[in-house]
Amino acid sequence: MLLPVHALRRLHVLDWLAGGVLACGLLCLATGLLPARSAGDAMTRIAPLLAFLGTVIVLAELTSRAEVFDVVASWVARAGRGSYAMLFVLCVAFASLTTVTLNLDTTAVLLTPVMLALASRVGIAAVPLAMTTVWLANTASLLLPVSNLTNLLAADRVALSPAGLAARMWAPQLASVAVTMVCLWVFYWRRGVRGAEVYVPPAPHRPADRVLFRVCALACAGFLLAILIDAVPLWTASAAAAALAVGAFALRARSVLRPSLVPWRLLVLVPGLFLVVQTVDVNGLHRLLATAVGTDGGLPGMLRAGAVGGGLSNLLNNLPVYLAGESAVPVDNHDQLLALLVGTNVGPVVTPWASLATLLWFERCHAQGVRVSPGRFMATGAVLAATALPAAVAALALTR
Repeated sequence: MLLPVHALRRLHVLDWLAGGVLACGLLCLATGLLPARSAGDAMTRIAPLLAFLGTVIVLAELTSRAEVFDVVASWVARAGRGSYAMLFVLCVAFASLTTVTLNLDTTAVLLTPVMLALASRVGIAAVPLAMTTVWLANTASLLLPVSNLTNLLAADRVALSPAGLAARMWAPQLASVAVTMVCLWVFYWRRGVRGAEVYVPPAPHRPADRVLFRVCALACAGFLLAILIDAVPLWTASAAAAALAVGAFALRARSVLRPSLVPWRLLVLVPGLFLVVQTVDVNGLHRLLATAVGTDGGLPGMLRAGAVGGGLSNLLNNLPVYLAGESAVPVDNHDQLLALLVGTNVGPVVTPWASLATLLWFERCHAQGVRVSPGRFMATGAVLAATALPAAVAALALTR
């Protein structure tokens, strides 16, 4: 009896949130508010997404344990040669690459503590690095299906391969990252606010186990290659890469392989969100969103869809907002749907609950003792959303 009680006490508030959302979704199904057929269609659609999400997070966690991120972060700091301007560009590239290739939750959960530890080790101001990770976790998540769960849904809806989505979203991605860089520099990185003139580059980081380091680096590289050439489904590529990393740890560091590596919270939250949103959608939300989004497939309609996606994401959360908004966009309006995607990916940078990645980032910052003023976070995030979102939608319209 004591064991379950002890386990319940150890649950994080986000665990309770995930469980509550799933319970709410199941209650909607049990009471008939959600038709069984709609629930079945939703679960069939997300099964590959859950397989991908679970395996890619395991891959990222083991890659972090193998100190791949630490080596790269150390290299970034040394490559900056004491210059904050150069360090800024390199950190933006590092965070963007992590988000694009391993998804935004990896950047929030695993890259954030690495960057904050690096800041502490070499005397770099922590808040600029922290804001770089959280903003780019969201605004750099447009390019590939792997970058964000919403991308996987959108690519499926408009029948785009990973290469096809990248070909369509490269301009919006560049635009959103460019605006993010400007906002980061003005609000957090420029000389008057970062609190230092130069920094001392760290010594090279030497991984404790070079075999694990090389195997995990190879697994990540193979995963990226597989998704770029679109040879196998995403979940198959992530599962194969995770299996390689797990095999290496089983041989050399078995104690690391624990059930906690699996992102249970996300695997509970995502089905719950789908069930809840499906319930609300079939009971009236669809009509409201259809009216708000409209049917104009041109630039005005795209900007409208992006604004609805970004605004509602900051009120609620970007994943359920995209799910509900997707069904409100006319089937043939592919550009309008991608504009909605831009809104739900780039826009949720104002409120702490706008995206799961931001919630996870706040948790990691708190654990590392780094405090970011909520008022400053929301005010600067509002400026970023108001500038990056229309810039990205305009880039999408110009390159269609």
